[in-house]
This record gives sequence, structure tokens and C-alpha cells, in this order.
Amino acid sequence: MGELVKRPLEDEEMQVALKKQRTGSEIVSAKVSTAPKRTSSLDSPIMQLTGHAEAVLCCKFNPAGTVLASGSHDKHIFLWSVQGECENFMMIKGHKNAILDLHWTTDGETILTASADNTIRAWDVEMGRQIKKMNEHSMFVNCCCPARRGPPLVVSGSDDGSSKLWDLRTKGSVQTLPDDYQVTAVAFSDASDKVYTGGIDNVVKVWDLRKEEKVLELKGHTDTITGMRVSPDGSHLLTNSMDNTLRAWDMRPYAPANRCVKLFNGHQHNFEKNLMKCDWSPDASKVIAGSADRAVYIWEVASRRILYKLPGHNGCINETVFHPKEPVVASASSDKTIFMGEIEA
Repeated sequence: MGELVKRPLEDEEMQVALKKQRTGSEIVSAKVSTAPKRTSSLDSPIMQLTGHAEAVLCCKFNPAGTVLASGSHDKHIFLWSVQGECENFMMIKGHKNAILDLHWTTDGETILTASADNTIRAWDVEMGRQIKKMNEHSMFVNCCCPARRGPPLVVSGSDDGSSKLWDLRTKGSVQTLPDDYQVTAVAFSDASDKVYTGGIDNVVKVWDLRKEEKVLELKGHTDTITGMRVSPDGSHLLTNSMDNTLRAWDMRPYAPANRCVKLFNGHQHNFEKNLMKCDWSPDASKVIAGSADRAVYIWEVASRRILYKLPGHNGCINETVFHPKEPVVASASSDKTIFMGEIEA
């Protein structure tokens, strides 16, 4: 049997071996470079949250961005962790009908809900229990909104044609803003001295709370206003309408007569007539809205162009919101699910 001898590689063989080694490393590095770049702390770029028994009509992140609250036609409020597996860690019961709108107070300790049981309720998040029930409306309460600063005020809008102002420290409403039409969207001005309302008459109304009167009407929409949100700096108001447009209005004191400064198109409302909402990104560079075509639309404010049209849902998307600190959006749908997904930073 001959002796096994290790021989040196010839020049030609050495070149082939080096080439193989080089090519392999290039393939590996190419794979690394084409992997999608993560932009958030979510476990996965897209997380689907399931558990609601019926359509999810509203959702909001808490101010710290650690919890997502959702409200559903099933009458329940779910709290979801925004870390790890995004599990549902609390279910809050109490409403007797669908939850149509939901908001966190600025301290993140209380959730406010508006319901088709004609009430607005305040909930202690830590204990998961009701701390206040506001029940002066005589028909569905479509919307509510807490003040950003000052006393703990809440405004609500109802099918009974009124908006009511509530102070969480006192019993009963403190002011009523009468209207001739159902109110479907409400918001506080940044200074909390004015209230914005919208309804089935397609008009945005501005109410001065000190004068206790309507001081301005903003016309332009041609169908029911379904949602509104004040920009992070308080200078603009975003409204969503069944006329398939989003409008941004300049709400500064000395704005020009035509306060509608931006018009966003692309998303759709349909025969379901859901009260689809809208939102600003934390830096106000983007706006977002859901659509009856089952996609989430995100526009760049400056150019008004659609940056994203995100698929995934199998039903109308009723509310879409931006995370307060990370490039993440959440969407609540009539398909009973919620998606949390990251976008480019």
C-alpha cells in the first residue's frame, strides 16, 4: 500500500480554489445586504392580532407606545402589548353595544370610549375597571376626544345632533353644543379652548368654548365627515370624509380664507358607510387612513403622493394610527383583526 502524501496545490488549482472562496463570500454578503432592513423593535415586520369576535372599529397606541387598545363591535376593549408576541393581556367589559371610538388620556392612565349604547365611559387602565359613565346623550355616541392640556375635559358627538363637553372631575356635562345634524367626528384644538365637530352635513364647525358659540364653518367636503385629528403641533386639522378625500385645514388664527391647504385622494368609502378615521405621523410629515378596498394608505404631506398602499386585511379598515415613537402603524378592520407593521424610518 502506497504512502499517502499531502502535496501542495499547483498554481492553477490554487487560483480555482481562491475563486471559489471569493465567490462564496460574495454570495453570502449579497444575501446579507438584500435582507429587509428592520426599522422597529417589533418581533416581526408585521404582527397580526386576533381575538375580537366581531369587527374592530377603533384602535390607539398609548402615549408611551407600549400598549395598543382596541374597541370592537363585540362591546369589548382589548389591551395588547407592543413588545414580544404582542399578546392580549387584558379585556375590559362594560358597554352594552358596539364601541365606536376610543382614546387615551395624555397621562396614559385612562381610556375613553364612545359607544352605540348612548354612553361615553372612562376606564382605569391599570385596574381594568370603569371609573366614570357619561350618559346624557339620547342616541348613539359616535365619537369622543380628550383635551391635550388643561383640565381633564372630554368632548363627545352623537346621533342626537349634539356635542357635549364633560369634565372627568364632575358629574354631568358642563356644556352642550347643539347642532341640526348627527355629529360623527369631534376634536379639541391644541389649546383646548375650541372644539371642532363634523357630521352628516359635510361641514367642519369650530366652537369657541369661552363664548359658547360657533365661530367658524369650513366647507369643502361633499359627504359625511367620518374622522378628524389635530396635527401634533396643533396648527392643522385633518378630516376624512365619505367623499373619498382627506383634507388638511390650516387652523391658525390668521390663516387665509380658504383654509383647506391639502387634499389627499386614493382611499375609498363604500356602501357600509363606516366611520373611518385618520391620523398624523408624530412629525406631521405623513398622514394615514384606512379604506373600504382593504388597504392602508399613507401619504406624504408635502407632495400629497401615496407612499404606501399596504395590503393584508380582508375587510374594511376602520382606523389606522401611527406609533408615537417608532416607524410602526396599526390598523383595525371589520375582518376582526388588527395588524401592526413597520414602515421605513
